[in-house]
Amino acid sequence: MKREFEGLVAIVTGSGSGIGLATAKLLTERGAKVFGFDLEEGDLGDFGHWISCDVGDSSHVARAFFAMSGATDRLDIVVNNAGIGATGTIEQATLEEWENVFRVNVFGTAHVSTAALPWLRRSPNASIVNLCSIAATVGLQSRAIYSASKGAVHSLTLAMAADHVGENIRINAVSPGTADTPWVQRLLEKADDPEAERISLESRQPIGRLISADEVARAVCFLASPLQASTTGSSLAVDGGMDKLNLRR
Repeated sequence: MKREFEGLVAIVTGSGSGIGLATAKLLTERGAKVFGFDLEEGDLGDFGHWISCDVGDSSHVARAFFAMSGATDRLDIVVNNAGIGATGTIEQATLEEWENVFRVNVFGTAHVSTAALPWLRRSPNASIVNLCSIAATVGLQSRAIYSASKGAVHSLTLAMAADHVGENIRINAVSPGTADTPWVQRLLEKADDPEAERISLESRQPIGRLISADEVARAVCFLASPLQASTTGSSLAVDGGMDKLNLRR
């Protein structure tokens, strides 16, 4: 097994389940020391050191970094995975939903990245990977708020990459299709017909199934790896072909 992260330190937000947990586990297996920022520890267990943090609150983020400083004096990798969803059109959306989704998905990415930059400037292998989404580039029905937030994350990734490329801090994004995670399962449970909704989600991806959390985690680790020192300002799709393939049905 490759150990290209040996000796490196990483933060993974939203580390308690789903893609965040899979990423924390894979980084640990490949040699990194992982700090998981999440509201709850979840199943992080032996795969990282949990620090309670609401990424949408800058004061929470500051406290989390202070807590981390008691255990390490370095940081090499940040994975901005924490996120929440919303369903519905703009007519159905409430102001509270708009504010809450952007607070976590967009402001949370900015808060953690801003706090991390002084640490990353000291690293010879500095990397930030933001979790974007197919929703940023493909129009999906009843996903107005979520799509807008991930569109912002996509644009933010490019702007951050341009701002910090001169400091040898690489910034990229992974854009998953619909992944088989607890978060998606909760959305399905809210549907009038969960089984029909799952079939619909599977059929809209050309490979005919949901993406696995492990598949996304491997893409995150690819971009975060010091072996990819020339990759920055990119968005890697792990979407079963949904963004680029238009198949006849």
